[in-house]
Amino acid sequence: MNMIKPARIQKGDTVGVIAPASPPDQEKVKQALSFFTELGLHYKLGKNIECQYGYLAGSDEERVEDVHSMFLDPSVKAIFSARGGYGTPRIATQIDYEIVKNNPKIFWGYSDLTFLHNAFIQKAGLVTFHGPMLSSDLGGDSIDPLTKSRFMQLFDSQSFVYDETISPLVTEIPGEASGLLIGGNLSLLVSTLGTEFEIDTKDKLLFIEDIHEEPRSVDRMLNQLYMCGKLSDATGILVGNFKECEPSHSLSLTLAEVLQHYMKLANKPAVSGFQIGHCTPHVAIPLGTFSKLDASNRKVIIESGVK
Repeated sequence: MNMIKPARIQKGDTVGVIAPASPPDQEKVKQALSFFTELGLHYKLGKNIECQYGYLAGSDEERVEDVHSMFLDPSVKAIFSARGGYGTPRIATQIDYEIVKNNPKIFWGYSDLTFLHNAFIQKAGLVTFHGPMLSSDLGGDSIDPLTKSRFMQLFDSQSFVYDETISPLVTEIPGEASGLLIGGNLSLLVSTLGTEFEIDTKDKLLFIEDIHEEPRSVDRMLNQLYMCGKLSDATGILVGNFKECEPSHSLSLTLAEVLQHYMKLANKPAVSGFQIGHCTPHVAIPLGTFSKLDASNRKVIIESGVK
């Protein structure tokens, strides 16, 4: 697959902010916008960012309109999601991927945005960014320094090495592996199965994370990926942060036991402990870039996501 890397941004550029999933906390969005100002950037809000339709940030049509508008707007150099939540799978079939492909730019978010990351990679060949969002991560009184620093990857094209200088890592299965880095939120990855957006892990490094899922639920989802051949098709596996995924009663396997079970079944080089996901600090990474995992020495080298 020939992936398209979006152009890096520069100080003085304008970035767009949209809400393609659930409605964000508008006050937190306003607080977070000062972060872009700190980076020397201007910002433009999506036309429908204040819309609300139940647990969605507006109707499907309104949310698709903002996606298309931001990609088509030549003044906007990068697109950031205000929050995750629910709803991006609903709009995936309505997005014009030719617009995305012909107007490649930085697209940033995580959690529910996993579905769009996967869709943009598959349908438009666009490298995207798995990173913290305005309402849920950047709208507080302070932002973790490491979380902040990973936004600088958008300004230059240097590769990134994640090793134990960043967080403690655990070798689940030793060995080396390489390929395009794909993945994101486990629940959303599983929701692609059986659709035209089904995750393709063949010869790729698979990254997974999640939040508020008990070990039994993580077990069910990993089992489904395993039975579909998605774990064994991957060249290697990166396990990110599984926040608040503890069992609610004593009759349970631990999360670690569940993860270890499926890593052994897949028998591919695997490392856990990456601070990527619903966590602080939250280390942002590009998806769709070529990466090398050295599981034995607990590190991964990730190619830059911008050109």
